[in-house]
Amino acid sequence: MPNSVIITHQTIYNYRRAVRFGPHRLVLRPREGHDLQVENLHLEISPAFSLAWSRDVFGNSVATVSFEEEASELQIVSSVSIRRGELPKLPDRGQSGVGYPVVYDEQEMIMVSAYRAPIYPESSEILLEWSRHLLEETDSRDAVAMVTALNLAVGRAVQYRRREEKGVQSPEETIRVASGSCRDMATLLMEACRSLGIASRFSSGYLDCPASIAGIASTHAWAEVYFPGRGWTGFDPVLGEIAGRKHIAVGVSNHPRGVMPVSGLYFGQGNDFEGMKVAVKFEKSEHLVRTGRS
Repeated sequence: MPNSVIITHQTIYNYRRAVRFGPHRLVLRPREGHDLQVENLHLEISPAFSLAWSRDVFGNSVATVSFEEEASELQIVSSVSIRRGELPKLPDRGQSGVGYPVVYDEQEMIMVSAYRAPIYPESSEILLEWSRHLLEETDSRDAVAMVTALNLAVGRAVQYRRREEKGVQSPEETIRVASGSCRDMATLLMEACRSLGIASRFSSGYLDCPASIAGIASTHAWAEVYFPGRGWTGFDPVLGEIAGRKHIAVGVSNHPRGVMPVSGLYFGQGNDFEGMKVAVKFEKSEHLVRTGRS
């Protein structure tokens, strides 16, 4: 898997007539760290706009766009060059060293509490019973083994389907219909972990896969779990895998709403909105990444 990649993310909204736009919030810049560096980022946006960058409480890079004119089409294209490093691997067998129940450091508890609090508290008891049933044959003393098994179990219990509707299904609804998008499956896994007292958060970004190479992909979502001494580790229930180099996180939050790639309002009639198109494409060319795009 090449270290350097250019990711182009195009979002187009179409309207029946020219409408006025409120400020839009963009979460499109990949999260940087020891495992990933952003080498170049370029945004093409129309209609005319002004832009301001900030970091939210979760450390995500957020661009706030203010539009200067009305239009019948809103287009946002992000082109970002990244360089990937290696991620540490969790042990496949044996004790991970992270016991269950998970004991968090006292200095981390204030932050951890936000990632242990359910966003669907009415489903907590159902989720706890459901999770415990799925984990009956798993070593209940090893937190990493439990989450790994739960990740696989969600993938077996829920059939992936791409949904165009906004928002996420509740975990209870996803269990009931036994199908959902990557957002729904990530939310279910996240809330299941929280029902067990394990800190978890929602992660949104890109997946290096055949669809992204072909330029027909959309964004992807998975859950991340915080293990003392190991830090945040991603789990992808759609693939049944621990997140690795092909997972490129753009935003993380204690709630799925916090990492929507593009969010904002328009002012017009209810039937003015005609539809939207999203396409994500990966280009794995070392030459393109070195030269960059301005």
